[in-house]
Amino acid sequence: MKRIALLMLALSMMPGLAQAWWNDDWGYRKKITIDAAQLQQSGVKPVAEGLVPVRLHTGNFGFFADLAENGKDLRFLAADDKTPLKYFIEKIDTVNEMALIWVKLPKDIASADEAMFWMYYGNPKAVDAQDGAGIFDVAQAVAYHFEADAVKDATAYANQPASATSSRIEGGAVGDAGAFNGSQAVKIAATPAVQMAVEFGWTVSAWVKIDQAQSDGVIFQRDGLTLSVRGQTPVLEVNRKELVSPTDLNLATWQFLAVSATKEGFTLYVDGKPMGVLPASVSALLGDSSIGAAVDGSRGFAGAIDEFGIAKVARDQNYLQFAALMQGQSSALLNYGEDSTPDSEEGGESYLMATLDNVTLDGWVIIGILAVMFIISFLVIVSKAIILNRTRSENKKFEEAFSQLGSKNLTNLDHQDEDDQADFDESPLLLSLTGNHAAFAGSSIYRIYHTGVQEMNKRLAKGVGADVHDQALSAQALNAVKASMDGVLVRELQKLNSQMVLLTIAISGGPFLGLLGTVVGVMITFAAIAASGEVNVNAIAPGIAAALAATVAGLGVAIPALFAYNYLGSMIKAITADMHVFVDEFIAKLAEQHS
Repeated sequence: MKRIALLMLALSMMPGLAQAWWNDDWGYRKKITIDAAQLQQSGVKPVAEGLVPVRLHTGNFGFFADLAENGKDLRFLAADDKTPLKYFIEKIDTVNEMALIWVKLPKDIASADEAMFWMYYGNPKAVDAQDGAGIFDVAQAVAYHFEADAVKDATAYANQPASATSSRIEGGAVGDAGAFNGSQAVKIAATPAVQMAVEFGWTVSAWVKIDQAQSDGVIFQRDGLTLSVRGQTPVLEVNRKELVSPTDLNLATWQFLAVSATKEGFTLYVDGKPMGVLPASVSALLGDSSIGAAVDGSRGFAGAIDEFGIAKVARDQNYLQFAALMQGQSSALLNYGEDSTPDSEEGGESYLMATLDNVTLDGWVIIGILAVMFIISFLVIVSKAIILNRTRSENKKFEEAFSQLGSKNLTNLDHQDEDDQADFDESPLLLSLTGNHAAFAGSSIYRIYHTGVQEMNKRLAKGVGADVHDQALSAQALNAVKASMDGVLVRELQKLNSQMVLLTIAISGGPFLGLLGTVVGVMITFAAIAASGEVNVNAIAPGIAAALAATVAGLGVAIPALFAYNYLGSMIKAITADMHVFVDEFIAKLAEQHS
């Protein structure tokens, strides 16, 4: 029994463990997942301690107003909800509701069951915990984000440029970028921190965008190594040997270029894919470096460069391709989950239920009226759809039968009124739902035809055989028959359009009733705030949300009714046109036979 009790206790605690909350001082969190399936399609795995840019905007994050000043309350944690992740806020604008944060992935991201991490926010008392230098590994010697007017190294090595004349522009591959006009450059002096040893290799990478063909513009140069763009083609030069990329760069498009050096030679990458290997001898790079032009200032590059980096190790293809796929402007590898609170994580009330709990009595009265209107509209829509479909089907059958009649056999389809026809007049819906009934009992055209035949027979003298067919009808008699048929047609139209006004009332009245409930709810909310003297978002938001529930209810009534009204109206118009055409056709054939 003790074992069973312990087991039950453990099971009861499991939901709470699964929904653990990192710190109660933070009010919200968002789950961010890496699309491992999309990466796998490209043959790429998540990189341990790799960098990912978290791009927040109104499409994936609607709570910029809940962030502390400058996003100082942002925190990122691994999937275990315990391990803090280092991050750096490159840009945040709560007014325009956009932010860009670099996050360093956990070490076990590649082997985790789900490649994800958490973003916490909502603590106005939090202190800024970002670590711009800590997001890079020890091998990263230089990292220029170009996020400020002055180009700065974001790594802990602080390899600041000796000089920088590039211009900062918006719309970079990741955040802002550096613009070069052919005479601008960023020079890096030779320091021990940027020395590249042969035994470890090294990597140079950058996002590049060109708007025009280049005249051999240099992206990076150091000692005997030059990465340039000739026309639209990336070219790698090492000690006067060249490797020309088989793939050109696209104009006005950000693309990821990288050069990785190992003992076997130099590999040129475009968007993380190898373009070839230059089997040249690798030597240590010890001299000055230049970005955007040659070291002597010649061969200027005209375009934009972003996220320039130098690593003192040879990055492999998976690392570079992961960076290219993850950092690009059109990257969709990060999936942003719903924002949650401790209550929602513990199975508490949903936002919808919390909103309904705050609806006032007047709001419930309006919602109740709208609910009745919705039920009535639903019944009208269903019944009219059944009746109109049956009428259209029966009309089609009758028209097919009538088209087979000769001009002297116009009355062959007429039969005396039967019980089914009377039942249809009393309850068209009930008859439409039954399968067995007399021929054409649900046809509006048949009822017009029946009236026409009866009126015609009243005006023909009793006779036998061919004498009846040879009798003539005057123009006045034909007009009288047509008038009787038109009268039945009008009554059929009244039947078809009956109860459609209820849908019109729902369409026009539903939103206005909802608006009335919203206005009254807002008035009550502000009156309560004025009485209490408490003015803050938490005091206002529940009442406003509850007031808006009435508008939602009104639209919920009006929108389905609007769609159904248009659909049913089109069916009625088609049936009406068929009836008008039949009346003209019948009178014409009748005149042909009896004129």
